[in-house]
Amino acid sequence: MGRILQSGDRLRPVDLARGHGLSTQAIRNYEEAGILPAAGRTPHGYRTYTSLHAGALRAFLALVPGHGHRTATSIMRAVNQGTVDGAFRLIDESHAQLLDDRQTLQAVESALRDLEPTTAPEPGVGSGPAAVSGPGGTFIGPLADTLGIRPATLRKWERAGLMRPRRDPRTGYRVYDEADVRDARLTHQLRRGGYLLEQIAPLIAQVRAAGGLEPLEAALCDWHGRLSARGRAMLTGAAELEAYLRERG
Repeated sequence: MGRILQSGDRLRPVDLARGHGLSTQAIRNYEEAGILPAAGRTPHGYRTYTSLHAGALRAFLALVPGHGHRTATSIMRAVNQGTVDGAFRLIDESHAQLLDDRQTLQAVESALRDLEPTTAPEPGVGSGPAAVSGPGGTFIGPLADTLGIRPATLRKWERAGLMRPRRDPRTGYRVYDEADVRDARLTHQLRRGGYLLEQIAPLIAQVRAAGGLEPLEAALCDWHGRLSARGRAMLTGAAELEAYLRERG
């Protein structure tokens, strides 16, 4: 990684660790991962750090809440390797993902506003071949392609009770009607929002029953809050990263 830029007093690994509630092993791991610049060594081989390393640690820990551990690691590694443009590209990608997530949330809210109560037919009532494979029905492959997921994911959602496709009586293939497609889209959007299948199941049940959308509204309010928290965390991370870049010169 090249020569260390010496700045300020020498620090021991324990000095960095204590200031952030970390272990000394974590500090060594961060250095080995390229999150921190390479440490200096005493004549006896002990690691020594400087305020530059402290700045790198502050920047990394501030980047994690907004960008995630993996991306924050890649950002710091790029900076320490001198490829700052690569770090900026990673930051841009995170911001683009946040914007995409906001648009996804907006799409979910729009879908809920347009949601009309529907009543599924009872088994055996109007459920002949025309109802199974009539207009509006789609098979698992095309639906998976539309959502950008694997068919196995749709089957997993089905096992979790999030959708109930019927079977074509001639081929045995799953057929997803309009309500199934709606449930699949809502599930996909909520999964992208960070919700677990067991959290989504009661929300989908509420949508099916059309007995009230309060649970969904509460979930979407929470989703709004988490997106806002990510956006603010990105600002904090950017400030600490800028301070670290200035210290590196």
